[in-house]
Amino acid sequence: MTLAPARPTGPENPGPGPERPGPENPGPGSGPGPARPAPVLSVRDLRVSFPSEQGPVQAVRGVDFDLLPGRTLGIVGESGSGKSATALALMGLLPPAAHLEGRILLGGRDLAAMDDTRLARIRGKDIGMVFQDPMSALTPVLSVGRLLSQALRVHQDLSRKDAWEQAVQLLDLVGIPDPRERAKAFPHEFSGGMRQRVVIALAIANKPSVLVADEPTTALDVTVQAQILEVLRLAQRESGAALVLITHDLGVVAGHADDVAVMYAGRIVEHAGVDELFARPTMPYTARLLAAVPTAGSGVQRPLLPIAGEPPSPVALPAGCAFAPRCAVARDVCRTTEPDLTAPAGRPGRVACHRAQEIADGTLDPAGPAGSAVALTPDRAAARRTPGEVVLRVEDLVKTFPVTRGALLKRRTGTLHAVNGVGFEVRAGETLALVGESGSGKTTTLREVLRLRAPEGGRIEVAGTDVATLRSAAQVRELRSEVQIVLQDPTDALDPRLTVFDLLAEPLRAAGADRTAVRSRIPRLLDLVGLDRAVGDRFPAALSGGQRQRVGIARALAREPRLLVLDEPLSALDVSVQAEIVNLLVRLKRELALAYLVVAHDLAVVRYFSDRIAVMYLGHIVESGATEEIFARPRHPYTRALLSAVPLPDPQRERRRERIVLRGEQPSAARLPAGCVFVDRCPLHREADESVRTRCRTERPSTVGAPDGSDHRYACHAL
Repeated sequence: MTLAPARPTGPENPGPGPERPGPENPGPGSGPGPARPAPVLSVRDLRVSFPSEQGPVQAVRGVDFDLLPGRTLGIVGESGSGKSATALALMGLLPPAAHLEGRILLGGRDLAAMDDTRLARIRGKDIGMVFQDPMSALTPVLSVGRLLSQALRVHQDLSRKDAWEQAVQLLDLVGIPDPRERAKAFPHEFSGGMRQRVVIALAIANKPSVLVADEPTTALDVTVQAQILEVLRLAQRESGAALVLITHDLGVVAGHADDVAVMYAGRIVEHAGVDELFARPTMPYTARLLAAVPTAGSGVQRPLLPIAGEPPSPVALPAGCAFAPRCAVARDVCRTTEPDLTAPAGRPGRVACHRAQEIADGTLDPAGPAGSAVALTPDRAAARRTPGEVVLRVEDLVKTFPVTRGALLKRRTGTLHAVNGVGFEVRAGETLALVGESGSGKTTTLREVLRLRAPEGGRIEVAGTDVATLRSAAQVRELRSEVQIVLQDPTDALDPRLTVFDLLAEPLRAAGADRTAVRSRIPRLLDLVGLDRAVGDRFPAALSGGQRQRVGIARALAREPRLLVLDEPLSALDVSVQAEIVNLLVRLKRELALAYLVVAHDLAVVRYFSDRIAVMYLGHIVESGATEEIFARPRHPYTRALLSAVPLPDPQRERRRERIVLRGEQPSAARLPAGCVFVDRCPLHREADESVRTRCRTERPSTVGAPDGSDHRYACHAL
């Protein structure tokens, strides 16, 4: 078996996968039509709770849905909405302390009533799961071939030889190169994307009728994410399984789901076909969730509308509709009576909202009045009119690491070229985003900037000072105040033993500020990042993810830096919280004339709040320029592949646009090609004439400017 290559999708060439809802294939609640096939999985009144010191945590409250053969149900919602608890309940993987009620019917059998022994005979055979973290699903001391062989032999009467042959075929099916040899390798010898392919192979090994994928692409680059989603779709088609796809990425849902269930506070609040839900959401929560999503597919910079407030605690849910405290169109009845999940007249699908009929009739906007949410859009035109001074200048930056072998007596066997000749400038009031796959050198570049030491090669200048000229610790400390960092995970960045006040006071005290100065500065910092001053007395554990990230930003701003380095500042946040933080960063940049150097993998977010982009691959910048220029007219084939892999939260456009799926894995930076670093994966190289192909193999391309004279620059022989 071999992995079928990806192909463009469009009206004449529809993408793979099950049929979409339509007259002959109705979605949920679509009304009269041909009889639907019997569901392979039916969930009825599913309830999951966990004990806690404050009382029972109601994680899942009365969830109902049917999963049809060959179709994909996407489950979306904020953290804590009950998505993962639902997935674990389906698989029978809830912890022993959890309390489960309701029915989970698979082929007429109630999984909720089974003990672990009976469930073990069903898991992996009739229902398979793709986990978020592939390493948690793979035994590190067994080769991947042996893992697959064992999964096959547990449920089938196979000899070791036959099981091994089927394991090799499964690896081939999910796109593992040289599957017979790679079957002998161990999980740690695979990249993250390759490990996820192995997990998918495990999930489909026995051709289950149901697959459950819980955030299967969360930690992956966009190019690898696109590959994994294609593999998952192919696996579903090969096995004929129905798929439950749990994700926070609405673009992934738009491109791969047939039906969508939106969860909030432990229950489904809207359930409809994917086209209907994205085109005309009926539940106010769904409408606000979609309004908070940035999109990379359009040059129109609409404002992001974050959802006000925080999700309710599952220990103390409010009376009535759980979303009422955050809803812009809530009425008194919404605060006293919880609505049932019903189908409004004239609309497909089901929704739990007292005002659903008004929304369905078009007499009420589910997102509320235009002024009900504060939203900002970047003023790039103003930034171009008033360019600030250069805050950071990097020229020909080089960073290498030794490659060693041996446990005790290490010997050097090679050199890993992490960053090679990188150069850029960042001005006051400007955001430069470094984008690219993992291993491209983005984070190493950030670390070299933050070291404030002479680099291995090249030059780094911060606030007009060449870091190579710093001779004393006092000079370094003085320059350190000009550049600060906001880390990816605010939980890891904040000392859990300190209150917010002490966390913000720490950098001020380290700089020698007295008690009076500290006490006057901290309230202003909290105001600056939009936090109530009462938060100062709390510990990080008592804050939401968005609040913790705001504290991290306030801490970085404590000493009034000119440059903020942001390392994936949004990847650990829900989409609604992400919109709040994006809007905050845009406002702070404008008000304080800050310069931002950002590393991010979400190109939709990058498009929203960056002014310029530098695309990195294997330690080299292969293309750079103004954000809108890069998105509108990408030149380098790697940039084109990156942009084509970004999911769009629009089912029609997402399923019809052409994709460029890169072949193979990014090569090791310890063995760089002699010519272009992208040559082994470049689609243009495969189509070029022999003279260009020879140059690509033997000569490193120089960076050239676009013909229009703009600052758009790229390095490619084939253009």
